[in-house]
Amino acid sequence: MPMLSRPAPKAQRPPKRTVRALPPLAIVGPHVEARIGDTLVTALPDGALWIGEAKTLIVSDLHLEKGSAFALRGQMLPPYDTHAALVKLGKLIDAMAPDIVVSLGDSFHDGGGVARMAASDRDLLQSMIGRCDWIWVEGNHDGRAPEVLGGVVRDVLHLGSLVLRHEPTEDAAPGEIAGHLHPCAKVSGRGRSVRRRCFATDGARLVMPAFGAFTGGLNVCDDAYAEIFPDGVTALVLGKDRVLPAPMERLLSD
Repeated sequence: MPMLSRPAPKAQRPPKRTVRALPPLAIVGPHVEARIGDTLVTALPDGALWIGEAKTLIVSDLHLEKGSAFALRGQMLPPYDTHAALVKLGKLIDAMAPDIVVSLGDSFHDGGGVARMAASDRDLLQSMIGRCDWIWVEGNHDGRAPEVLGGVVRDVLHLGSLVLRHEPTEDAAPGEIAGHLHPCAKVSGRGRSVRRRCFATDGARLVMPAFGAFTGGLNVCDDAYAEIFPDGVTALVLGKDRVLPAPMERLLSD
């Protein structure tokens, strides 16, 4: 029986999965510290980024007055998104006492958002602007509209070795911090999964989570991130009161 004389074929082993090393991170209490380019940054559970050496607080995609923008089109949302975002930001400013605050684009949901603000919310925002140097980075939704409230508008901001802009760019040099994509992570663990806003980084660049109350999120496994992070991405996931790093191997698509 010639078939029995042939050696049995070797079982094919599945290819080894490449496990990418996490970028250098440090969990410090509820925060995560990381180096972006040459600069140490701290990811805060509220979704803001703190740069201690420059005493700078960065938030992105507040999308203030999104609720009123939807109401104009007949879709009624609770009209509290602006106030909720400003109260959260005010608490951060009280806690961190920054010299500089950077709003990294799409601070308002559209160019008419400033005019629709309640007088009390306008006063609250202008009181915060008066406490520090305030920089609005121009976004694709609001343009230069926030400038009427105070502060200054820049299309791109250079802060030491960092380059701050609203939309991430392909092939950017290390040190780019951007927003626009509203990153979220779906993370597996202990037999279930959770989906949360997150910072997205590879150690060279970082994309900020959206800070606004009514902002959705784009999963970091989406193809939109592949050109920004060609070697994979680490999610710094916003929990209830802490930030937790999640490597690519634990991230799930929607």
